Amino acid sequence: MDLPAHGSNPARLYEKMNMEKPTQLIDFSVNVNPFGPPPAISKQWGSWLSVVSDYPDPAGKSVVRLLAGQNGVNESQVILGNGAAEIIQFLGQLWRGQQVVIVQPAFSEYETACRAYDCEIDFVFAEENGTLPVGDILIKAQEAAAIFICTPNNPSGVAFSEKEIMQLLDELQLTGCYVVIDEAFYDFAGSFTFASVLHKYPQLIVLRSLTKMYAIAGLRIGYLLASDAIAKQVARFRPHWNVNALALKAAEVVLADSSFADWTRQNIIEERKRMFEFLKQEGFHFTRSVVNFYLLRDPELEDQQPLFIFLLERGFVLRHTYNYPGLSGKWLRAAVKTKEENNKLKEALQQWKKQS
Repeated sequence: MDLPAHGSNPARLYEKMNMEKPTQLIDFSVNVNPFGPPPAISKQWGSWLSVVSDYPDPAGKSVVRLLAGQNGVNESQVILGNGAAEIIQFLGQLWRGQQVVIVQPAFSEYETACRAYDCEIDFVFAEENGTLPVGDILIKAQEAAAIFICTPNNPSGVAFSEKEIMQLLDELQLTGCYVVIDEAFYDFAGSFTFASVLHKYPQLIVLRSLTKMYAIAGLRIGYLLASDAIAKQVARFRPHWNVNALALKAAEVVLADSSFADWTRQNIIEERKRMFEFLKQEGFHFTRSVVNFYLLRDPELEDQQPLFIFLLERGFVLRHTYNYPGLSGKWLRAAVKTKEENNKLKEALQQWKKQS
């Protein structure tokens, strides 16, 4: 099916499904913070009007300085992007025409960006419980320029084993194969970050996003952390003024206050636990996510399309998985949202069970 390749696009989804969009809907396909941006953003927004009349700092030095300090790296090791998606485009250019391995399921932009630059793409499939096929990855890495690993994983929300990834980094240290670890959702898990071992592994690249935790996806800002040598190579592809002035202002604000992320994380943990207890009770299968979204499925269905349509008809927009290699519609992705919104989804899922 020719459906939108990303979540957070309900109008287009209903159009492609040839369905009338309900007047009221809840978008569970979007995986940004359900509580919205930090209050400091709205409080200071009006004072930022003056910055829109001039060009932003092309280097984003104020934000780079904050990120370097918080991650224990040099400023020269930080590259800003117009969202992490732009950084992935830079990496596609870096490995133009070379072989790239993607651990699936994964964010579709890795494949899209790399194919745009004529990379040869190979897949390795992780198990549903999050176990990595380390042996298979090592074999494919022998001919590859780079490997992409998304952890905590999008779309499953599962965090891959820190031990297994460290084993990969050790084994690949002398091969010349880069390892890209996408940590766009690491702050929802509050877990270990591979940025802490950048000094040990010169082939390691860490991707991050500020748009997910802080619900500023419309402003677009993400970043790369890597060795000086890699950062210098990637910086060649970065156009002037690629991060706008408002995004830089917002980043300064959110990076200065860790309390919002801590508060969000605790609330997500509580709501996720409630949803998982419900799903287990009702007989749904789900992934053991550690972040703000998860995969779910009715085990009575191989293809979840009937459940997907049932929910769409009632105004609940979940993320399809038809364009995730290895999933192919066998699961649906749902965000962990507010208690009220999650309760409404629970009611709809109960209705599904009663009629099916």
